[in-house]
Parts: sequence; structure tokens; C-alpha cells
Amino acid sequence: MTQHEVVEICAGAGGQALGLEKAGFEHALAVELDENACNTLRANRSSWKVAEGDVADPSVWDPADYRGVALLAGGVPCPPFSIAGKQLGANDERDLFAWAVEQVAVMRPRALLLENVRGLSMPRFAGYRQHVLDRLTQLGYVAEWALLHASDFGVPQLRPRFLLVALRPEDARYFHWPEPVGPPPTVGETLVDLMQADGWRGADAWAKKANKIAPTIVGGSKKHGGADLGPTRAKRAWAEMGVDALGVADAPPTADAPVDHVPKLTCEMVARIQGWSAEYPWEFTGRKTSRYRQIGNAFPPPVAHAIGVAIMRAFQHEGRPRELENTEHDPLYKALRSSADFVTPERLMKSADISDVAELERRIGLLSRDFDLEIKTEGSKTRYKLGQFRAFIGQDDHERHDLFLQHRARIS
Repeated sequence: MTQHEVVEICAGAGGQALGLEKAGFEHALAVELDENACNTLRANRSSWKVAEGDVADPSVWDPADYRGVALLAGGVPCPPFSIAGKQLGANDERDLFAWAVEQVAVMRPRALLLENVRGLSMPRFAGYRQHVLDRLTQLGYVAEWALLHASDFGVPQLRPRFLLVALRPEDARYFHWPEPVGPPPTVGETLVDLMQADGWRGADAWAKKANKIAPTIVGGSKKHGGADLGPTRAKRAWAEMGVDALGVADAPPTADAPVDHVPKLTCEMVARIQGWSAEYPWEFTGRKTSRYRQIGNAFPPPVAHAIGVAIMRAFQHEGRPRELENTEHDPLYKALRSSADFVTPERLMKSADISDVAELERRIGLLSRDFDLEIKTEGSKTRYKLGQFRAFIGQDDHERHDLFLQHRARIS
């Protein structure tokens, strides 16, 4: 292996891949489930090895073959944590976050980078996050979570992403989250050249109206209909900027279109809003709806580039070293996990600094959605004991296998 090779899981159509490549990483392997996204990867980088199929299927690839790779990276499925979804977390057959973390034990990469939606940062998943941190600590890594906004890195849309970076202690001291680069361009500034490409005379006036950044682009999934620009709130935001969000156009407005025409965006325009540009060139293959989903589900290349550079600098021990701190996301989880026996509510409340019994019960309820939780009641006394993490981490008998096969046609 070369010094800075990356294995990327759930690679999608290449947003993260392109950013990491620009940061100096070379792809040893890209693993992706969607056939159309794999075709896009191959069309843009014929030299890359692309493995098509379920990333957790041993017949698709063997993580042990890539032991010692510099970086294990990926954008594992978002629906288990999405605010717009049911937030099933460890009980969602699409949840691969814990499985990806477990591959660190097999591959022993120099660094790990995983990205997901903002929902994973919510209190609902505090125990899940703490489990991930504790597992990586057990494996000898220093891990951190951070919420980054694509708009801080020149991308003209909101798009908050929650990232996990883990490095070995000697490198972690030199890792610093990337600093914002300044305000992003507006939608109008970003797209005016594409809007007037076919001679539309209203493009300049439209660009002045589209004077904000975009709401988060939503790629959607195979179980939903054709491409459009997101839920009702997003459609209203697009309408205020003079964009028809009910679908995606095949081409920009023509010279015959009225000056006050309300255009739809093309896939090329959506890609521009996601951060692809002359600086980050890329071509998408497949039919329009597939191209839109590939683009909409991607990690913006400029953000991936910024994170990749930060990891590369940590590898090279650039900059001022910092003191490493243990980040705590859920003291209640830690209080339960540290005891091999049942724990009283009083002890839990003291350990987690909880003053209200109802709040303790609420947080116990959140934990019980991702972990087995035993409750022992003797008379008026109740005690709690934390059991196994419910997430799929590679177990042969996990229900994820049957659920995945059952819903395979609509997973993207």
C-alpha cells in the first residue's frame, strides 16, 4: 500500500472520494451498493477498484485485505438517524455506523472518517455516540464528533453534517477541525451562468432574486417518487428564490422563456449547489432521477477536501500539538456501563447529575432504544442494568440480514 491510501465504504457517487483525492489520498477501494453510483465512480476514475454490493457482505470485499490502510472513510446510510425519519438507530436494518466502527479492529487504519446527518448529534443518540467513542478508545484511538456546515466551506447550501474522526494518539494531538473559509456565494451567483446557458433573458434578474443560500439538497431514496428538491419547507424556500422545486428540469430555460419564468433546476445545477464545479469536476451517469439521487445524497467535495487536509496535516504532525481530552456524551450510559450489576436510580442520578426522576426515566427510555436494558423491581425498589448494544456489528445471526434482503430493492 502507498503511504496515504483510503478505503471508502458506502462511497456513493464520489463526493467524499473527490474531496479526499484532492487532499492527497489515493483510493485503494471504493465500496458502494447502488449500481448507478458505481457506474459514475468507474466513469470518472477508471483506475479505481470499485466493489459493488452490500458493504457488510464478505463476498463483496474483505476488510482484512486492507489492514494498515491510512484512512477508512465513508458516508454510511443516514435514515437511521434522520430527523425526518423514525430515528430507529440501532434497530434500523440500514444502520452501518457501528459496523463501520468495528472494522477498525480488523483494518487498523491510521485514521477513521465517518459522516452522517445532524440527527445523530441529537440527545436521542447520546448513548450510541458514547458507545462509539468508548469502543474506539478501547481499540487505541482518540475519537471526536463535530457538526460542520457545508456553507462554511464555500458550498451554497445549509447542509449540516455530523462527522466522526478517530486517529491514533500520536496523530490525534495534531488534528484540528478545519476553520470556515468565509461566507458562501448565493444560489443566484452560483447558477447564473448555467441559467443563461440557453439564452434565457431573465437569468440576471432571477439571480438577483435568488440571493440566499439553498436549503439542504435531499437526494431521497428509491422508495419515494421522482426527483424534487425536498420537503414542503424546502420548497417554500426555493419558491422565495424564484425556483420551481416540484421536479428537476432536463435543460435550462431557453431564449423563448418569459423573463419572469420560474425555472426548475437541472441536475448540473444541483451538482453545482452540492459543491461540484470547475475546481471539483465530475460527470454523473444514468437517467435523470438516478443522477439527481446520486448528487443529492452526496457529501459535498469541498467539505470532504477540508477534512481530508486536516487529517493529512495530522499525519504529518503539522501545526501546534494540543492536549487530548476525553469527550463525554452520555454520563448515564457510562454509569450503567461501568457496573456489572444492577444500579439504583439514586446512584444513576448522582453520576449523571440528574435531579428529576422523570428526566431519568426519559433518558433511560432513550438508551433502551439502542441497548438491551434489564429492569429489576423488588417491592418499591427499581434497579437498572445495561445489556448488549443492539446495533449490527457483523453478527451472523443479527436480524439485519433478513431485513436487508427483504427491503433490498428500496435501499439506496
